[in-house]
Amino acid sequence: MLGKVLVRRIGRKEIRAVITETEAYHGLKDKASHAARGKTKRNAPMWGAAGHWYVYFVYGNHWMLNLVTGPEEYPAAILIRGISKIKNQKSKFRRSASQTLIKNKDGVVSGPGRVAKFLKIDGSLSGRPASRKTGLWIEDGGEKIKPSRIKAAARVGVNYAGKEWAGKKWRFKLL
Repeated sequence: MLGKVLVRRIGRKEIRAVITETEAYHGLKDKASHAARGKTKRNAPMWGAAGHWYVYFVYGNHWMLNLVTGPEEYPAAILIRGISKIKNQKSKFRRSASQTLIKNKDGVVSGPGRVAKFLKIDGSLSGRPASRKTGLWIEDGGEKIKPSRIKAAARVGVNYAGKEWAGKKWRFKLL
């Protein structure tokens, strides 16, 4: 997903941004995954078909945007942790968000809660397909990403999962 274009349509306006950071969650054995605790109403979209959104609320104030990636009945998803403005895109991208969301002049939104806030994501998208019809989808921007431009690191905020699962280098960042 790194380097792909995330598109959010709200009314007549479209926001396009390059996905710059993700984090993977893989199956029932992954102790950092919501799936490790079994299927619930909240995480049920993870058991659905790939290409659907799994959106959940954490810490009482942050929505998190994930794309389901596994086959049906196998809970796997990718959390979108960071996006950046597409070069030569009109300045609407920057003006549409509060200045606290975009941390630098390059138009980077870092952190999954900030990404969701910037794109006006909420739970109404959970379980829905990534498509134009739902107003949130992913496109191929045509950029080929060389492996040397991808940094793998440990996932963030999952120490509760134990050393093995918290230490998995399943967070990926575009350099």
